[in-house]
Amino acid sequence: MNTTSHKARKQRKAKGEAPLHKRRRMVSAHLDSALMREYNTRSVPVRKGDTVKIVRGPSDLKGAENKVAAVDLKDYKIIIENITVPKADGTQTERPVDPSNVIITKLDLSDSWRKRKLESLKGGA
Repeated sequence: MNTTSHKARKQRKAKGEAPLHKRRRMVSAHLDSALMREYNTRSVPVRKGDTVKIVRGPSDLKGAENKVAAVDLKDYKIIIENITVPKADGTQTERPVDPSNVIITKLDLSDSWRKRKLESLKGGA
C-alpha cells in the first residue's frame, strides 16, 4: 500500500484508491508450512488455479480445500470452487472469502514468470 501514515482514514483511502498492480500484492495469503520451507517465503499473491484451504471463518467452511476460481481485486476477495451460499430464491451463489482466512496448499506454476520468481526465492533471500 506504500502509505506512511498511521491514520486509519488515510490507510483506508490508500487501499480503496490503490492501482491494480498494488491491489494484486494485497490479495496475498500465507503458504502451507511445507511450501514455506521450500520457497523460503511466508506469503505470495493468490492466483486463479492455486489450491487453498480455509482455516478461519464459519465452521461449515473451515477445513474446505479447493481451487481458486477467481480473484476479485475490487473487493480484495477470492472465489473458491464449490464454496457457495443459498440465495433467497434457493439458487446457489459463490461466497467471497478473504485471503487472510486461507492458506495456500498447492501453487499453480503454469506461469513461467511466477515459477522463475519463486525459484529465485528458493535459493535464499
